[in-house]
Amino acid sequence: MTTISSKTSVLTGHRTLGWEQREVATPGPHEVRVQVARIGVCGSDVHYFTHGRIGKFIVEGPLVLGHEVSGVVDAVGEGVTRVKPGDRVALEPGVPCRRCTYCKTGAYNLCPDMTFMATPPVDGALSEYVVWPDDFVFPVPDTVSDDAAALLEPLAVGIWAARKGDVRPGHSVAVLGAGPIGCTTVMAAKAAGATTIIAVDLEDFRLDLARQVGATHTFNARSGDALAYIRELCAERDGLPLSHGGVDVAFETAGSLPTTRLTLAAPKPGGVAVLVGLPADPEVSLDIVSAASREVTLRGVFRYANCYPAAVELVASGAVNLDALVTHRYAFDQTPAAFEFADREKKTSMKVMIDVS
Repeated sequence: MTTISSKTSVLTGHRTLGWEQREVATPGPHEVRVQVARIGVCGSDVHYFTHGRIGKFIVEGPLVLGHEVSGVVDAVGEGVTRVKPGDRVALEPGVPCRRCTYCKTGAYNLCPDMTFMATPPVDGALSEYVVWPDDFVFPVPDTVSDDAAALLEPLAVGIWAARKGDVRPGHSVAVLGAGPIGCTTVMAAKAAGATTIIAVDLEDFRLDLARQVGATHTFNARSGDALAYIRELCAERDGLPLSHGGVDVAFETAGSLPTTRLTLAAPKPGGVAVLVGLPADPEVSLDIVSAASREVTLRGVFRYANCYPAAVELVASGAVNLDALVTHRYAFDQTPAAFEFADREKKTSMKVMIDVS
């Protein structure tokens, strides 16, 4: 095994992606070198491309983007037994310390020493090859496409959201925002047994896809009062007065102030509100009094933990269809154009995929 020269897309400035040949090392003990096949363009990647920061994470030097990754094992280091050269794999992009209290109790997504791809200053995987720890490399069967293997990452977010919301068979849920994370949350809620799944968005294109992947009802918030729609639908479903109408679990997946407010208002008394996305402004005005008086439980979501095995099983079994989310694709050489398109065409695209292979 030798060092390999890897063509790499590098963010070097505002809306500027250049190319470098970088040396990728021979994998060390318990490491795997992967020849990258697909990279999904995430909204966070686009935000670093256009704004250079997300909250406290600031791009202060060259940065490799991309954290939705699939590929083929090229080489393995000493002690690796889970995968072998030639295996198709997906990479979980966050690697914790494995030693702190959070890691030892299974909440490694909260590890204070987390290393996460494409989060400054840590490089992502928009490169021909990448080396990654073997315990965060997951083999995928041939029934899972390269595209779907890369999109296990946003599906993991949806699975974690459904777990945090404690979605159970027969539950009603509202997913507020029907982008990629909204759609994977729809998938995860359906897989968890929710039977009434309401997707709310401003674009019919996204709502159509949400229905395709599992939403039972859709509502375009441009057309009227989404909260009234949710309450009326659920009050009738549950045989409750309109004052007690609402979903068992509401998910905020758009990262906007209006949807955050709606997420607190949409659950029925005793329901749960889960914030998957967050508004850009850290200080916002919310009706906490109404939520508290209805005993609505508010839960936050930060990435995910221990969700990749379930994600692989859901896709391999056919329970969810991640391929349906891919609306546009670009060759690796077209990476700058892919990012410009993903930024420009948010209303007409769902998931932009880059073919690195």
